[in-house]
Amino acid sequence: MKEVALMIGLFPVLVSFLGKPVQPLRLVETPMVSLEGEAQGTTYHIKYPDDQQRNFKRAIDSILVAIDECLSTYRPDSEISRFNRAESHRFERPYFYPVLKKSAEVYEITQGAFDPTVKPLAEAYEQAKKSREPWLPNVDSLLDYVGFQYIRFDAVSVRKLKKNVRLDFNALAQGYTVDVLAEFLETNGIDRYMVEVGGELRCRGQRSEGQWWKVGVESPVRPGGLQTTIRLANRAMATSGNYRNYYRQNGETFGHIINPKTGFSRPDALLSATVFAKDAMTADAFATAFLVMGLDETRRFLARHRELDAYLIYKDEKGALNTVITDGMKGFVD
Repeated sequence: MKEVALMIGLFPVLVSFLGKPVQPLRLVETPMVSLEGEAQGTTYHIKYPDDQQRNFKRAIDSILVAIDECLSTYRPDSEISRFNRAESHRFERPYFYPVLKKSAEVYEITQGAFDPTVKPLAEAYEQAKKSREPWLPNVDSLLDYVGFQYIRFDAVSVRKLKKNVRLDFNALAQGYTVDVLAEFLETNGIDRYMVEVGGELRCRGQRSEGQWWKVGVESPVRPGGLQTTIRLANRAMATSGNYRNYYRQNGETFGHIINPKTGFSRPDALLSATVFAKDAMTADAFATAFLVMGLDETRRFLARHRELDAYLIYKDEKGALNTVITDGMKGFVD
């Protein structure tokens, strides 16, 4: 595991010079900069040690606004909203193409479990949740407008092969935002940081000498409580769960993470999927896909794709909470 190498050389050693013991040097801790704010309907938190104590909040807020102007479905003037109303779109900012490219990769490798054209179904779910009116009879007609195979794109533009197909990047936009902010810090010489947006995060290096970045995984049965904590360095992490945003109708339970193949979400043993990857956008997309795939298919998928790690929380047949931890994370879960 790459992380193990980070522990080398962290412990002070007594050195003898001309026969006299030399005391270990006391390292001066680099001051930590902490930034926070609101963005994308949630909050963000950023921490990084910096001798110069540089405050990048103004630049970061500017980046967040630019990403919203490109990818927010809540803004009618955003690039994605304008594309959803049109048949094609030429990219104006550098944010549209990367999420399309990642969407295509995850769509293919998960055989359609991840699909950003699920927007019509997500809207129907939200409307049914508010109105309590039956929506399953509409699923078949809505599925006619779901399918990433109806999207064509290159590095310059995107177009539809079928009218009324629409995109929604909510399943990976926050993870992508984390990556953009992390890369901004790196271009400014920050080589240790923790960037978090809406619970998706990415860490580089250690928090301080001998100390990892420590992050929590929420318990699906104790709102606001932690299931466990995890030590991270040089990895990204994202969590998806259906245990909070759901509703019941006519004796059935529906979750907000919609299966793009069936048009709705039914309960599965898998309650929460936390995914670890090199970048937050990848972790974010697969965390959503795993909730669609369910526990058994996710476990088989992870056995084939060792480039990903995961911490899965599920209920067994007796209703007790259990976890699955992939080999790559077993040494870092507390």
